Amino acid sequence: MLSRPNSDSLDDRHYTQFRPWPRLFLAPRRLVFARRIGQNFRFASAITRQMPLIALGINHRTAPVELRERVAFAPERMEAALRELTGLPQIQEAAILSTCNRTELYIGSEQEDIAPVVQWLSRYHHLDPATVNPYIYSLPGAEAVRHMLRVAAGLDSMILGEPQILGQMKTAFQEAKGAGTLDTVLSRLFQHTFSVAKQVRTDTAIGASPVSVAFAAVGLAKQIFGSLESHTALLIGAGETVELAARHLHEQQLGRMIVANRTVEHAHTLAAQFDGYGIGLDEIPAHLEEADIVLASTASPTPVVTLPVVKTALKARKHRPIFMVDIAVPRDIAPEVGKLDDVYLYSVDDLQEVIQENLKSRQEAAKQSEDMIDVQVQHFMAWQRSLDAVSAIRDYRQQAETERDQVLDKARQQLASGKDPAQVLEFLAHTLTNKLIHEPSVNLRQAGEDGRTDLLDAARELLNLPESD
Repeated sequence: MLSRPNSDSLDDRHYTQFRPWPRLFLAPRRLVFARRIGQNFRFASAITRQMPLIALGINHRTAPVELRERVAFAPERMEAALRELTGLPQIQEAAILSTCNRTELYIGSEQEDIAPVVQWLSRYHHLDPATVNPYIYSLPGAEAVRHMLRVAAGLDSMILGEPQILGQMKTAFQEAKGAGTLDTVLSRLFQHTFSVAKQVRTDTAIGASPVSVAFAAVGLAKQIFGSLESHTALLIGAGETVELAARHLHEQQLGRMIVANRTVEHAHTLAAQFDGYGIGLDEIPAHLEEADIVLASTASPTPVVTLPVVKTALKARKHRPIFMVDIAVPRDIAPEVGKLDDVYLYSVDDLQEVIQENLKSRQEAAKQSEDMIDVQVQHFMAWQRSLDAVSAIRDYRQQAETERDQVLDKARQQLASGKDPAQVLEFLAHTLTNKLIHEPSVNLRQAGEDGRTDLLDAARELLNLPESD
């Protein structure tokens, strides 16, 4: 019921921020030796502190648009949702990526049980968990890292290699950062993800072909109308996808462009780039009859193009057909509009066939990207494992410094009492050496008596001792 999504895997080999760590940090078996070498090595407890990292959610592969739109997070409610999510007892840090094709939660949790998180997701969106559970995928640890890298690189998108998702992931990062729901691991993972995605695009041809939802929509419009020079397009929204669609339409010599947006200034700004004009969303009923092509992508929680408005427009157009593409989740165009004669309504799911024809040139690049991502997953997981060693080193150093200060204080007292400095130095060196090696020596001796040659070998590597004759 809760499983890994049915998708391929990926990676980037040129990202250099995560350098290979010393063998000490990559050998947990040897760190267990700390239990026997003495209390001044505190690795034993540190190696159990690694916080489970989990990615869970639904996407276009696992869930229909009807469910995806119901679990989408409105931008204006994202901060409150993030704080509510991290308010769950086991959640230490979290970020939410919510787009038209996916809603994913990236979390650092004290436990791997995701049932409470799925229950929260369902409750937040007023859904029965039984409705959501069959479509949820959950990826732990390295699989979560691999998934994030693949998503950012456009390898898990409906359109292979599409670039918009990276910007959406950066928005998710900024929203979580602003809400104060990120900590060390997720913050580092997001930064790593952005660098890897950039490297994938630099070193492969994954983004060379103009393949996107917007491009597919414009291509379909050309199939329906042929030349676009005598046609008018109404673009609803002013985000990245709408801007990309406007650019493609302009390149196809579109006759006239209207941009509608909740903020009229944004509509004017976008339209002016392509010799069009902007209107507010409330003006759509007055202009819909002019449009041969309608492409909608807003964050509105309810449809902005309703059935009565379309019926009125068709009557005014004398039933000349309208081609409509709704790529918003939740949907911007009422679904029942698609049942009208003279309306050709396509959702993001309907564009899949069109998109497939434009993917061939990216397939080889995707294979190369997968190899790159596999390497970068290993780099990140090595860094995460190293956090345990860093904590242990800090504890060990602090204890050593405490013992040093105690011995140094006694040495200073001896100097103050007039004792020969040479004798004080000898006392300092002898006492400090004994304090630091006493317990490890006792435990090494016990390891020898117990025949624990593995511990003795680990001690030689850990303490950089020469091999015995």
